[in-house]
Amino acid sequence: MLGEDHSLALVLINLLGLAGIVVWLVQGRGRPMARLIVQILFFTGMTAVLYLSGILPHQVVETDLQGAGAYLARSARVLWWTHLAWTLVGFVRLYVVLEHRPREARLLQDLVVAAIYLGVALSITGFVFGAPIGTLVATSGVVAVIAGLALQNTLGDVFSGIALTLGRPYALGDWIMLIDGTEGRVVETTWRSTHLLTGAGNIVVLPNGVLAKLSLTNLSRPDATLQMSLTVRIAAAHAPHVVEGVMQAALRSCERIVREPAPLVALKDIDATAIGIDLLFWVAGPGDRLAARNEVIDLVYRHCEANGLALAMPPQSYASVPCAIREPPPATLVRPRSSGAL
Repeated sequence: MLGEDHSLALVLINLLGLAGIVVWLVQGRGRPMARLIVQILFFTGMTAVLYLSGILPHQVVETDLQGAGAYLARSARVLWWTHLAWTLVGFVRLYVVLEHRPREARLLQDLVVAAIYLGVALSITGFVFGAPIGTLVATSGVVAVIAGLALQNTLGDVFSGIALTLGRPYALGDWIMLIDGTEGRVVETTWRSTHLLTGAGNIVVLPNGVLAKLSLTNLSRPDATLQMSLTVRIAAAHAPHVVEGVMQAALRSCERIVREPAPLVALKDIDATAIGIDLLFWVAGPGDRLAARNEVIDLVYRHCEANGLALAMPPQSYASVPCAIREPPPATLVRPRSSGAL
């Protein structure tokens, strides 16, 4: 039978554990800080009672397993281990919330939480109920091998998702472009796949195992600004500095491009018919590319028309126009006149 001191301590631990569960449920997930404080307070109180009473949660005493008090002893230890798991999980979730990455770090968070619950479950099985943990772990290892072979592709996607989460090549909200030309905004990451919202409004689902093997470009880092270029050919009827000034005026009047970095006008080449120019400008994000390009083209045309500049034909058009080759007239054979009489 249990001693009177142990009985009171175990009853108090059970009451604290049940009260902690009720308060934990009432707090809800919307208040992670308050929920963690409640968990710490109840767990600290239960630990203090165990320590002052000389009860070890990881060691089962023979007298604890005799009589009706065995139920109190087991329930007290189960509640203590449960509150330990909730306290550790609360710290993990609070860290994710404070880092302002609740969705981005969901894979890593779920992995840590699963490891905590698995460790606590094994501890309860071995320390509270006295089951042989070694045999249980060995059996579960065989089952894990069989399940791993059956779910090889799925597990590959899962571990690739974990690697992508740890490496952080992109975050939720980033606009990425794959090596095959697929691009879109990252809107969701799960254990198995990553979801991209394309410019056409479609959702592309990429398995994490495939995504981890592809080269990608993050268009949102180090910032969301994106460089664009437009090639223009102006007829070589004006000096290059005049053409450059007109192009700079056209870019300065564009409202859909950013001012920093400033747009640039690069004179690329010149020949007898045209001056080649590259217009370099930056937009606020990938979603502004189409509208900015349309405005720049329109403004270039307007400024050329207002300043008397003419657009030149592309070089390929000259090569496609057949040249008229005029052949010389055939030579006329002139016989010399004889001076002798007939």
